[in-house]
Amino acid sequence: MPNHKSAEKRIYVSQKKKALNRSHNSEVKTTIKKFNNAIDTLNLELAEKLLPEVFSCLDSAVGKGVLHKNNAANKKSALAKKLNDVKTGKLQIVIKKDNKTIAAEKAKAAKEARAKAKAEFDEKAAADRKKREEAEVEKAATKPKKEKKTKKGEEVVEEKPVKEEKAKATPKAKKEAETTEEKPKKAPAKKAPAKKE
Repeated sequence: MPNHKSAEKRIYVSQKKKALNRSHNSEVKTTIKKFNNAIDTLNLELAEKLLPEVFSCLDSAVGKGVLHKNNAANKKSALAKKLNDVKTGKLQIVIKKDNKTIAAEKAKAAKEARAKAKAEFDEKAAADRKKREEAEVEKAATKPKKEKKTKKGEEVVEEKPVKEEKAKATPKAKKEAETTEEKPKKAPAKKAPAKKE
C-alpha cells in the first residue's frame, strides 16, 4: 500500500495509461490482422485499400508513445513488401481453410454423395419394376384363358343364396319367450265340491 499521496496518484495514473496503451495496441493488431487476412484470401483490392489505414494506425500509435518509431517503420515496410511480392508473383499464397470451411465442404460432399446414391437406387428400383411389369404382361399373354361352358344363346348367371332376415326382438319379448318355454302349462285345478250343511 502506498504511504504518500503522490505514490497513490502514480498508481492511479499508471493504471490509466496501461488501459490506454492496451486499447491502442489492440487497435494496431486488429488492423494488421485484417490486412493479412485480405492477402491470405487473395483479395488484393481490399488489401490495397487497407494498407494506408494500417500505416495511419501505426503512425498514430507512434505519436501516442505506444510503439517505437523504428518498430512501426519495420512493420510498415514488411507489410508493403508482402503486398508487392504477392502482386508480382514472388510470393505464392496457398489459401488457408479454417475448420468451419472444411466442415462445410465435407458436409456438402456427403450430401451430394447421398443424393447420387439415392438417384442410383431409384433408377434401379424403376428398372426392376419395369421388368416385373413386362414379365407379368408376357405371363398373361402366354397363359390360356379359361372359357366358360355355356349353352348357345344362354348366359350362366350364378344366384347368390338369399339370407333369411331374422326379426329383431326387444329385450322384453325375449324374456317372455324364455319364460313360456321353460314353464310348462299346468292343468287347471279341479274345484272340490262345496259341503252342504
